Amino acid sequence: MRRKSRLSVVLYFEKGGTTMPGSYYLPAVNLIDFGAVAKVGSWIRTLGGSRVLIAAAAAHPGEEHAALAAEHLSREGIASVPFVKVLPNPTDVLVEEGAALYRAERCDALVAIGGGSAMDCTKAIGAVVTNGGSIRDYEGTNRLRIALPPFVAINTTAGTGSEITRFAVITDTERHVKMTLADWRLTPDVSINDPELMLSMPPGLTAATGMDALSHAVESLVSLNASPLTEALSLKAARLVFDFLPRAVRDGNDREAREMMTHAAFLAGAAFNNSGLGLVHAMSHPLGAKYNLPHGVLNALLLPHVERYNAVTCFEKFSLLGEHLGIVRSWHSSGENAETTLQAMGRLAEDVGIPASLARLGVKSEDLGELARQADQEEIGRTNPRKASVETIRELYRAAM
Repeated sequence: MRRKSRLSVVLYFEKGGTTMPGSYYLPAVNLIDFGAVAKVGSWIRTLGGSRVLIAAAAAHPGEEHAALAAEHLSREGIASVPFVKVLPNPTDVLVEEGAALYRAERCDALVAIGGGSAMDCTKAIGAVVTNGGSIRDYEGTNRLRIALPPFVAINTTAGTGSEITRFAVITDTERHVKMTLADWRLTPDVSINDPELMLSMPPGLTAATGMDALSHAVESLVSLNASPLTEALSLKAARLVFDFLPRAVRDGNDREAREMMTHAAFLAGAAFNNSGLGLVHAMSHPLGAKYNLPHGVLNALLLPHVERYNAVTCFEKFSLLGEHLGIVRSWHSSGENAETTLQAMGRLAEDVGIPASLARLGVKSEDLGELARQADQEEIGRTNPRKASVETIRELYRAAM
């Protein structure tokens, strides 16, 4: 089933295929509530879908998530086909397998249920089934020609923001690098955030995804493409993470903490979806591709080091963040307040159990040069507020070792 290209945006301006400042992208419909997952069937029906490919994580809890989505679809008379194979850091091979199943089963709509990996993999599957070719053909910005099939994204973690963004990150198994796709056509039609699905997340995953949300908020705040809208979203998201992530890690059944972390991740996702990110993510991607490490953990570990490097160009923004968090003093200089804020980020990561160094994750010093070269090529780092040479990036990696 092919549809005419749609605009799932608040404000949209495109010139020469390049996203311009002042463009704001979001799904057309966004649901955040306990029990919201039950509405997936009615929204797929509204979008015109009748046979859905459900993409979810391999094994537990992906099987349970896929079964839950299938149950709610069935209640609306909608058939579904499970694709319960998504692994962390999804690959081009997995995308091709999912696209082949979609075509063989004559599906006409997509549901992703899970974390960022399930979302990104589903976006890539949708890109291939409507546009043809290989997912490698669409690496970069605004490379798609045709919109995805009807697409509902159900988030089960509070961190990646992928359920509302126009980005997907897929590992190229030939080059052993992570490809970033940025295209407004990748934006889901409907996002569903149901805190009920997050109550069972273990503490480690809760911490990693929550710190991922913080990295989105902070990088968006200082991005070269930040705007008054994205700054407001970033500040609120960061405050919610500081206030509620430790509670969610300590007690996974804390319903208020889970709900507030859902809002935090959503706000941070909306912020970076419209401002871009920076060097934290540019450095995280090569590490994730080479060592298959958790994305949120890497971002949390790199965040204080990168932002301390960035701070000399944006002391005022870090001072403003500290004011919003209630941790700085008005009579201190913006530089002093920025350092206080950076130290608080490090303490939060430590408090929720993030490993203290890359070395503890198995990263080898002899790999840092090549990792820095790859990070320097990451398009996602272009909106970082301070330029960094390959050697500078290598030293930032070294500082995090």
